[in-house]
Amino acid sequence: MLLTSPILPYSPKKIISLVPSQTELLHYLGFDKEVIGITKFCVHPTHWFNTKQRIGGTKNLHISAIELLGPDLIIANKEENTKEQIEHLASKFPVWLTEVNNLQDAHQMILDIGQLTHTASKATQLSSDIKFQFQKFKQNRTNDTIPVVYFIWKDPYMVAASHTFINNMLEEAGFINAFKLLERYPQVSIQDIKSSGCHIGLLSSEPYPFKEKHILELQTLLPGIKFILTDGEIFSWYGSRLLKAPEYFSQLHQKISEG
Repeated sequence: MLLTSPILPYSPKKIISLVPSQTELLHYLGFDKEVIGITKFCVHPTHWFNTKQRIGGTKNLHISAIELLGPDLIIANKEENTKEQIEHLASKFPVWLTEVNNLQDAHQMILDIGQLTHTASKATQLSSDIKFQFQKFKQNRTNDTIPVVYFIWKDPYMVAASHTFINNMLEEAGFINAFKLLERYPQVSIQDIKSSGCHIGLLSSEPYPFKEKHILELQTLLPGIKFILTDGEIFSWYGSRLLKAPEYFSQLHQKISEG
């Protein structure tokens, strides 16, 4: 059953999470025993990754393994998971499907999962704490808004553009996305990047694991742009990790101002 409201008549005891950031949120909310299955990309917390049963990747779930676990709640996401697999699971188990495109959606997702799991008070406090941290960051930020390009892939180069959570987080961090007029995750050329007007290139740690050697490659091709390795989890995980985002944004602005 695909749930249409975050209300269950019972407290779920056998939860499967199909999204890394929402897995981390469930840990924050205290479901150490209740979460029985996670994906191979659910790397936080580490002890869950090492001990919980893994049920495939976010877009390649092991359906038979999930069925054997017999969950009483599956938490999925519209972008992270595939429509066909979610529809199949929803024909057998209660499924809550989230859709998170911006920070406001992330707050609503946290509140909804709190209600679903009967931890509304803790979820509400988490949402309030995240809002406080973001407000404090915006009050203290002194940098002018900076045009950036956010790389998510290499060979070919792909970047985050409009209608993505990453784009919204770039805005929250005080940046202008140089490719905000494009859609989703476009492929771009070196010439496109030269013409974009960006001053800073953010090289994400995921899904492509950019390293220092890639900075050297890009600086040769684009000498007028400063490149910085960037924590992709901060910009794309929309659960409890958001608590860490404002402080990270402050550190990123400091790196930019230093060079």
